[in-house]
Amino acid sequence: MVFEKRRPGAVLFDRDGTLIRDVPYNGDPGLVEPMPGAVEALGRLRRADVPVAVVTNQSGVAKGLLSPDEMDQVNAKVEELLGPFDAWAICVHDDADGCTCRKPAPGLVIRAAAVLDVSPRDCVVVGDIGRDMDAARAAGARGILVPTEQTLEEEIERAPEVADDLSDVVERVLSGAEEPVPAVSAPWARAMGWSRW
Repeated sequence: MVFEKRRPGAVLFDRDGTLIRDVPYNGDPGLVEPMPGAVEALGRLRRADVPVAVVTNQSGVAKGLLSPDEMDQVNAKVEELLGPFDAWAICVHDDADGCTCRKPAPGLVIRAAAVLDVSPRDCVVVGDIGRDMDAARAAGARGILVPTEQTLEEEIERAPEVADDLSDVVERVLSGAEEPVPAVSAPWARAMGWSRW
């Protein structure tokens, strides 16, 4: 699938391992640490009027390893360190729950796009593992993998696009996208709190 070189409707980021360092089932805001380049990358997208959102699996809630309140505190810390996101789409289910939102299913991508009032096909999904790319593919979105030490070799080989880091992602997303596009503003999305399925 070839994506046109134009400004995306939104960039949807995985949280753990992409925006912040991956601490399994983290319920402690004190352990939140941005990934290198995350602040700068998000700043560039915001200055370009590209909506940014988070699409994240948080099965620790279903497993009882952290409470919804602890998850919310961690997400609040993410916003404190990385700035406000235009939407959050969070799956609190486990694999066995059979939901349609848990990545690699497309539900979170579709949900975030709906909140931002853009088509999933106009979105870019950025993540560090194959599940993120599979969710992008299933939703018809453009997927860009940013590998970490935890990313499997086969996930890198199967990825539709691989970036060196978040700065490289922004270069790819904004290159050839000089045409001004009306910015989508969804202030009401902020009032919804975290969108959870």
